[in-house]
Amino acid sequence: MTQEPRRERRTVTARELADRFGVSPRTVLRMIAEERAIYESRSRQRRDEIVELHRRGLKGYEIARELSVSAGLVSIRLKEAREAGMDLTRYAADRS
Repeated sequence: MTQEPRRERRTVTARELADRFGVSPRTVLRMIAEERAIYESRSRQRRDEIVELHRRGLKGYEIARELSVSAGLVSIRLKEAREAGMDLTRYAADRS
């Protein structure tokens, strides 16, 4: 599977960039926004990672720390996964 090159997230607002370059904030958004399909793909991938870590037995705050996201986002994605009918059963612990 080929991954898209990781694009750095911007650290300033569209308004700040617009003021710096003398254009409207809408122009900035239109020029630098990632494509919707890429955003949705990244979001699905993150949800799948959250579900996988949940299945391994990690708690919400542990998943959030592992993926550098908020605990609220983890909770929302797990809720969406449940509503979509995904199996969130945790794996049995290895007893080797």
